[in-house]
Parts: sequence; structure tokens; C-alpha cells
Amino acid sequence: YNTVDVSERTLREIYLPPYRAGVDAGAGSIMTSFNEIGGIPSHANRWLVTTLLRDEWKFPGFVVSDWTGVEELRNHSVAGSRADAGLVALEAGVDMDMVSRIYLEDLPALVRAGRIPIATVDAAVRRVLQAKRALGLFDDPYRGSSVERERNVLLAPEQRQLARTVAQEAVVLLKNEGTLLPLGPTRHTLAVIGPLADDHVAALGSWAGRGDPRDAVTPLDGIKARAGTGSEVRYAKGCGIVDTATAGFAEAVALARQADVALLVLGEAGDMSGEAASRSSLGLPGVQQQLLEAVQATGTPVALILMNGRPLTVQWAADHVPAIVEAWFLGVGTGPALAGVLFGDVNPSGKLPVTFPRAVGQIPIYYNHKNTGRPAGADKYTSKYTDLPSSPLFPFGYGLSYTSFEYRDLKLSAPSVAAGGTLNVAVTVTNTGAREGTEVAQLYVHDEVASVTRPVRALAGFRRVSLRPGESRTLEFTLTPRELGLYDQRMKFVVEPGKFRVYVGGSSVGGLEREFEVRAGAGR
Repeated sequence: YNTVDVSERTLREIYLPPYRAGVDAGAGSIMTSFNEIGGIPSHANRWLVTTLLRDEWKFPGFVVSDWTGVEELRNHSVAGSRADAGLVALEAGVDMDMVSRIYLEDLPALVRAGRIPIATVDAAVRRVLQAKRALGLFDDPYRGSSVERERNVLLAPEQRQLARTVAQEAVVLLKNEGTLLPLGPTRHTLAVIGPLADDHVAALGSWAGRGDPRDAVTPLDGIKARAGTGSEVRYAKGCGIVDTATAGFAEAVALARQADVALLVLGEAGDMSGEAASRSSLGLPGVQQQLLEAVQATGTPVALILMNGRPLTVQWAADHVPAIVEAWFLGVGTGPALAGVLFGDVNPSGKLPVTFPRAVGQIPIYYNHKNTGRPAGADKYTSKYTDLPSSPLFPFGYGLSYTSFEYRDLKLSAPSVAAGGTLNVAVTVTNTGAREGTEVAQLYVHDEVASVTRPVRALAGFRRVSLRPGESRTLEFTLTPRELGLYDQRMKFVVEPGKFRVYVGGSSVGGLEREFEVRAGAGR
């Protein structure tokens, strides 16, 4: 909900591209956000909603407000009354008013008074009606929905299997020292510990809508079902998610001492991230950190399973715990998906879509940062922290596997390319481990000298590839003006001539490198 003061360059280069991709893919409606940008709330921002979205991007669909977003223009102090708020929003290009009923109850009087041209109302109404017509709502308002269809489709076996597959691919293996994972047949007694291990509500995460916690399989249930009769699974909650009571520590520690492996399921409640869920610190909530340290002190090998909707600061765990699994909030298939990864039925292939900081003081931290005039170095007067490394705990794009991958033979289709042309990039990826696995190969690009500052790396593409042990495959990427261009000092999108560098690897750090040149002039 907070205010935002961001340059047009950052808007166009960082924040707007995903929305532009959605528009280009055929999105039919867009919602204006609660926040302001540079002093103008989005519900009142004609440049954003009309000049950019409709005139520049040629968006043909309709724009809907967020929940009471039109009414909230009064709290932003850009409208003195409900009617004024409606006038400002409609003139900005917001076609539909969600919930506040200002368009319905307050705008008619403004139209009759001549303050709003009927043509403006007609344009908004037409866009809404066109969307309804395109969806077939005039002929079938419920689009074939029925109690019978709902009963047959929701949570049908094929839907649960899809949910499980998606969840499995989302799991990220952050650490696996001594190959503690996957759990082997020799580990017969498992201690499952933590406030999230048997939490049906948290499994669904933030904004679950009509999701029913009773349909969710918890980590504990999934582990019990997968372990079968050959292993003994014991459970202790240990503590609550946010409370300060430690009375359950003794039971958890006793279970851990009797187990071959302790699986600690820790993190956030489902509603602790997402909208209206800001936190002032990013450590494990409540006394969960103390629980983790108490169990780790038993000497029993610990696998930490994180459930959370944001990066957490888990430096202590990274230093002391042999295995860490980022499980996010995996939905109704949480238990089976997580158990499949822990027991090795599924080889983890997820990669981090965000950067994990070492401490909250590093935020904001992101892979595609720009260099300062004094990049980090040994000299005191350079860009770094005095009390911890500047590098993240876990970088963007990072994720381990139960196998290993090697990158080699990075090749470019040409040593140079004309501005406006395309360049092909090829790399060979080999599975050098003993089991089948899936790798996500990532391509990054850097413009070495430009008329405006450029990020040290920018993601330009990725490929997901499954390989058997010893198998190799050559992956190809294509660099186009979209990946090589920038907004110059006049805010025109151009591809400038000069030297560029590409990086290919399994994360945003390291990888193979090659240099090429962009020549002046258009063409291929």
C-alpha cells in the first residue's frame, strides 16, 4: 500500500516488462494498484492507465480498480469527496469500480451536471461489455458451471496429480552437506518436528481464496505415507509459529535424540506473507530459531524444511544445518510433493526466483544491481558492508540437485551482430552424476559500456532440460534487441553499439562467459 518514488527508466526496464508481456499475450483486463507512483495514485494516473497502457501498448481490454481503490483516492488526498474520486479515476481510464460503488451511486449526478462527458462513460461501458461478450457471458453467464461439474472437476485425481507435480517442481534444495538427502532405506526412525509440520492452513499459503484446508495434505501426513511400514515416524510440534512458549522443546529434543534424522518444518504462517503482511525482521518467527538450535545440538542430522512466502534470513541454519529445503507454500499437494523430494522419488529442480539475504540490513538485494563508482574491493572506501559479505546467502536462480551438471562449449553464432539483429547462443549441459535430473540453464547478458548505467547481469533466457546420467544436450538461446536494448538519455529504446558479455550457468553467479560486439546500424 505504500508510496513509491521510482524513475521512469526503472519502471520501464524492471517493473513494466512483465505487464507488457501479459498484454502482448492477450490479457483482457488489468487492475490498478493501491500505491502511488511519484505522487500520483495508480487509480488517478492517466499517464499510466491511458497514455502508456492504451495509447502506447494498444491494450484493448478494460481496467478495473482494486478493492475500494477509487474510494481510497480520498485517503491519498487527491479527491475531496466520493464524487471527485470517481471523476478522477474515470478520467484516468479506470473502467470499473470494484466495491466502493462510487461509479454506480455518485457519477450519475456528475454526468447530469455536465462534469463528465457521456462519451467518457460510453467508452468505459463499451470496454466492459466487449469483455463480457468475448467471454460469452451474455449467452451463458455461468460458463457451464454447475454443482455437478464442480464436484467432478475440483480435486479430481488428475487435478491433484497436477497440483503435486507443480509443487514438486517448485521445491528448491538450498543445501545438502554430506548427501543427507535423499533419505535412504537405512534411516528407519524419523523425527518430524515443528509448528508447520502438521498445519493444514499454512500449506495453502496466502490468498488461498476458496481453498479448503481440509483438502491439504500436510508435510507430516506426506512423510508418514511415503515412509511406509519400514520406518517409524514420530512427531512433536515443539512450539507455535509466533508464540514464545518453549514448553514443547523437551519433547522435540527427546524425539530428535532417538531418531536417525530430524526433519524440522519451520517458517511462516500462511497469512504472514502476501498483501498486508509486512514484517520488520525476516528471521524465523517466535522461538523457532531456538527450537532449531536445540534440536541441532542433539547431534542428530537435521534437514530444515522452510515454509514461507518470502526469503528468510537463515544464516545460522546455513552455517550449522547439513540440509535445507525451501518448500514455500505448496498447496493441497504439499505432503506428497515434499515427501517425494525428501525420499528421492523426485530429484529437486527448483531455482530461486528471488535473492536470499544474509541479514535484513542487506535489503534491497538483487542480482541485477548496478555497479557504483566504487565497486566492492579491499579498500575501505568501496561499496560493501563492514560486518558481513556483500554477497547474498543464496543468489537468484540458485538451486541444487541430487545429481550434478557440467556446462561446456559455450558458443556464439557470430563474433558480432548488427544493432537490430539477433545472435544465437549455444551451450552443452551434461549430467555428470549418478541419477537422472533436471537442470534450468540460465543466460545472462551485460552491456559493458553504454550511454546510461547498466546492470552487472540481466536474465536473458532460461531452458529446462532433463538428462539421464552421462547424457549431454546442447541448448540454444537467441538474443534479440529486446534483451540487448536500453532506454537512452532521451528515454528512447535503442540498441547501442559496443561490447557485450554473456554468461551461462545454473544460477546468476559464475558460469561460462563469452564476449561479442554489437555493430552500429540495423539489420541482421
